[in-house]
Amino acid sequence: MLEPSWRDASAGRPVGVPPRLYPWLSDRGSLTARLIAACPGRFSVRLLAQGWGRPLASELAALGLRRHGLALIREVELHCDGEPWVFARTVIPAGSLKGGARRLTLLGDKPLGAVLFADPTTRRGRMALARFDRRHALYQSACGHWQHPPRRLWGRRTLFCYQGKPLLVNEVFLPDIPVFPR
Repeated sequence: MLEPSWRDASAGRPVGVPPRLYPWLSDRGSLTARLIAACPGRFSVRLLAQGWGRPLASELAALGLRRHGLALIREVELHCDGEPWVFARTVIPAGSLKGGARRLTLLGDKPLGAVLFADPTTRRGRMALARFDRRHALYQSACGHWQHPPRRLWGRRTLFCYQGKPLLVNEVFLPDIPVFPR
């Protein structure tokens, strides 16, 4: 599988990003909090997969890991009233799961954002944006199983520092995401 071309978010709105989607891509606050604010009904997290695996090449590079490094990989969908709005893939290097950070292995269907943004020591690092299509691994994970998947999707990735250790969060915005809440 190919990977998309990631672009630094500070470079502004990439060509082709729908204007209604760009506020979601560029927001530096808690995505969980924004989704809850936008959801008129019940917000939920659906755990799709969690386990030890090999990160994608660009994930290894973003985290500064060696080529064969292992990480805990967690994939979820963030839903409003049962409709998926965001696919998220979190990559946590084994070395980042020490001390209090071990609790990240037990999230289940709880949102990661609630844990990250509740800790005042959490730091948001670099953010990058990308467009995905059928050739890309994250696209396949997000919607490759759908009967009528969209032609392309947009997403972002953020390097966080939690409990002094790095973790990478990829967020792919799905077609039913509403207009960004004000």
